[in-house]
Amino acid sequence: MFTNPEQFANVTKALFEFQLETFNTLTSKTVQGVEQVIALNLATAKSHLEDGLAAGKEISQASDPKAALQAAADKIQPGVAGAAAYHQQLGDIIAEIREEFTRAADAHMTEAKNNLSALIHDVTKNVRPGSENAVQIVKTAIDNAFTGYEQVTKATKQAVQAVESEIAKANAIVTPAPPAKK
Repeated sequence: MFTNPEQFANVTKALFEFQLETFNTLTSKTVQGVEQVIALNLATAKSHLEDGLAAGKEISQASDPKAALQAAADKIQPGVAGAAAYHQQLGDIIAEIREEFTRAADAHMTEAKNNLSALIHDVTKNVRPGSENAVQIVKTAIDNAFTGYEQVTKATKQAVQAVESEIAKANAIVTPAPPAKK
């Protein structure tokens, strides 16, 4: 059925190498994203610890209970702002990862379709009589594989959008509303 096995091998090898490259890119981006989230979490934890210690010291040194309550109340707004900033930074990290994944997946799809289209064209241009069914089976299998890949890509994009939506909801909860105008 294949008139040029060497060309088939070369296209298959190129496709496999591109898949490895895509996988390496996505893995690297994932690791980088995890590193960014860990760094953000450590910085946030350190900041909260330092702020908590400073607030505790200030409250314990207050001259009376009213001053202690006022000092505690004064620390609430910066804490809320810090939580909002944390959620914004986390959202930015996730958005960057999503963009990289989408770009890599789209590039992979385009490259794979081009290579396989060229291969199918080469295979089908010199098909022997009676082999049409086999060629159609190969085309259908390739089309089904691409349909499955596109569905996985779509599901991944939807999952990332759901995470971003949850981050936006969390941001809305911790971000204070602007003061009402009188």
